[in-house]
Amino acid sequence: MLDPAALRARLDSVRERIADAARRVGRDPTAIRLVAISKTFPIEYIRAAASAGQDDFGENKVQEALPKIEGAPDLPVTWHFIGHLQSNKARKAAQRFDIIHSIDSADLALRLDAAAAEANRTIKLLIQVDLAGEATKHGTPEESVPAILSAASACASARIVGLMLLPPAVDKPDAARPYFKALIALRDRLLAGGADPSTLGELSMGMSHDFEVAVEEGATMVRVGSAIFGARPVR
Repeated sequence: MLDPAALRARLDSVRERIADAARRVGRDPTAIRLVAISKTFPIEYIRAAASAGQDDFGENKVQEALPKIEGAPDLPVTWHFIGHLQSNKARKAAQRFDIIHSIDSADLALRLDAAAAEANRTIKLLIQVDLAGEATKHGTPEESVPAILSAASACASARIVGLMLLPPAVDKPDAARPYFKALIALRDRLLAGGADPSTLGELSMGMSHDFEVAVEEGATMVRVGSAIFGARPVR
């Protein structure tokens, strides 16, 4: 059951933890964007978080997210898509989402660009990089990132703005640190190789269990769900 006061308290706590982590390494806390992962939660939870000042919300299934987005046209929020995006869902995603974190091929980027152009809107994209080679997770291997950047440079309505990482599940938050460092290193190699800095400004990494470590390592976006909304509803 929704308890708006408790939700606000959890949201404030996450914000404080982000700020503390940023200050520990000399970063400006305002440089980190908190994306509240609202998947599985009904629109009332999103409205409660928005009333507490939350601006960014993330969903991982197009079919679940669309009724929420269409049912909240009054909310001045940014919608992020964080799940694996099938090519046949690209058109709908481009029509409703503002930022898509899970680009894993040049073809998907081009499909989203065409769909965004058709809808007369612009969207931002992040390339999801698979640094662990896990068969159960999506993303593109790091050696394929330059090709995606190159192909996407021709896009007019969809723009690559950074990289996203989903590290392996770990028992201790600090165990995710090597993966965050590896994404930073990849970004730096791409920049050294001549990549457009505007395509690599964002680093989406860190979730409820490890977002403080991600902030310490340089995340510009953290994706936090249960630490804000509580335990996910049983389906």
